[in-house]
Amino acid sequence: MQRGNLTIWSFFFLEGFSRYPELEIVLFVLSLVMYLITLVGNSALILITVLESRLQTPMYLFLGNLSSMDICYTSASIPTLLVNLLSSQKTIVFSGCAVQMYLSLATGSTECVLLAVMAYDRYVAICNPLRYPIVMNRQVCVQMATVSWVTGSLTALLETGFALRTPLCGNLIDHFTCEILAVLKLACTSSLLMDTIVLVVSVLLLPIPMLFICISYIFILSTILRISSAEGRNKAFSTCGAHLTVVSLYYGAALSMYLKPSSSGSQEIGKIISLLYGVLTPMLNPIIYSLRNKEVKDAVKKVLGKISLCNFTVVIKRGTQNDCLWT
Repeated sequence: MQRGNLTIWSFFFLEGFSRYPELEIVLFVLSLVMYLITLVGNSALILITVLESRLQTPMYLFLGNLSSMDICYTSASIPTLLVNLLSSQKTIVFSGCAVQMYLSLATGSTECVLLAVMAYDRYVAICNPLRYPIVMNRQVCVQMATVSWVTGSLTALLETGFALRTPLCGNLIDHFTCEILAVLKLACTSSLLMDTIVLVVSVLLLPIPMLFICISYIFILSTILRISSAEGRNKAFSTCGAHLTVVSLYYGAALSMYLKPSSSGSQEIGKIISLLYGVLTPMLNPIIYSLRNKEVKDAVKKVLGKISLCNFTVVIKRGTQNDCLWT
């Protein structure tokens, strides 16, 4: 359907991995398993940080936001992927494509900023521990998290708004989701304004936060190496190791996706990279933070113990009021 010089499509075809039909069932199973693990793992991490009073600190406030974003990010694209992997008609309506593009951009952009905020939190905690309660008070932490969400939402609105107004000469998207770069490949003509917006936003949300994180960890490493006790150094390293691992996974995939030349590599490689930072990274985040963090592991044991005790009390006192309390 056309109106003037603007081409408007009521629906799009998603190419996905249809060139490899023999792999679609395998990809469906793997994607479904990873998506379920992502939902369970991140939801459990949010629940633990809410229920366990010892984890109601700035670090875990940001971690709860990170888990929320991972749930939103995967839920914006993976259900559509799962449906299309089993369907012969791999389509998505225009409104669904717009929502999917916006949510993916918003949550992905917010995560870039939030990871930089978490690096600053670790910098203050290790380099200025005496001032940490003052500098990173709850009001400041809430403001930082809010700025992350607002920044991601506004930049995503800008990109999505201009991308959807770009005249498209086709409706076959060579991707498994309405990823903005894949959609813009359908543009009838190259738009300098759109290219500039994508480049500026990508630079603002990828290399700049990454540079900030690197600078923060240079100071952190310098401080850790001056700690005299081995126990103190190990504790400091453990609090930063999980964050560094997540940063490496997320930024590595995102940088290779959005800042590579448009002619380099194939679209198939781009799809694999998208799956990497779109499914694998959100799934690994709660696992990484749980395995490398003693506080989280202790909190999990405590919460599970309370749940077991609560269930036991209900069985013993069936028919009476349940007095299980979270303290």
